[in-house]
Amino acid sequence: MAAGVSAPPPAPQAPRPKRPRPPSGRTNLASCVVATIFLIFIIIVILIVYYTVFKPQDPKIAVNAVQLPSFSVANGTVNFTFSQYASVRNPNRAAFTHYDSSLQLIYSGSQVGFMFIPAGEIDAGRTQYMAATFSVQSFPLSVPPRMGPTLANGDGVGFNYGLRVEPTMEIESKLEMAGRVKVLHFFTHHVYAKAGCRVAIAVTDGSVLGFHC
Repeated sequence: MAAGVSAPPPAPQAPRPKRPRPPSGRTNLASCVVATIFLIFIIIVILIVYYTVFKPQDPKIAVNAVQLPSFSVANGTVNFTFSQYASVRNPNRAAFTHYDSSLQLIYSGSQVGFMFIPAGEIDAGRTQYMAATFSVQSFPLSVPPRMGPTLANGDGVGFNYGLRVEPTMEIESKLEMAGRVKVLHFFTHHVYAKAGCRVAIAVTDGSVLGFHC
């Protein structure tokens, strides 16, 4: 019986050379640098959008009318009911919440009337009309009411061109509103607005001759 011929065993394969791994420290440093640059870029974009589009602004107050529904003078003292109508515009892209607002009257440097304005909210970009009416307790006229309105020529001589001349008194109204605006539901900014007006009043009947704000 003939002996069988066996196949030669396969030749062993040579081991593949291992690629060197980059140092882990350099990889971590590069990742940190990229992440930091990306974070700075995001912060810059947020700040640009915040200060160009969502930058909080103070409300705008405009006094539209001033009235004295009741008025009386007796024994050198005066008391009346004061009414002021104003519009408040919220120029922000978020609601304006006001909570610390007031209206005060000043005569001859002293406060003669005061009223708190109830807290409220004005929607973004909207205008709200407000009316405040309150009674002013009697207070003395500090000086004899002056005659007005009177115009003067170049020599300082007064004349009125046929206008009504009567005693007048002047009061000052100060409307102040304070609150906050929350931008993007995250950033809270405190805002403040005020409007001061000088009101000329006829002492004879309490009619408002004019006001300037």
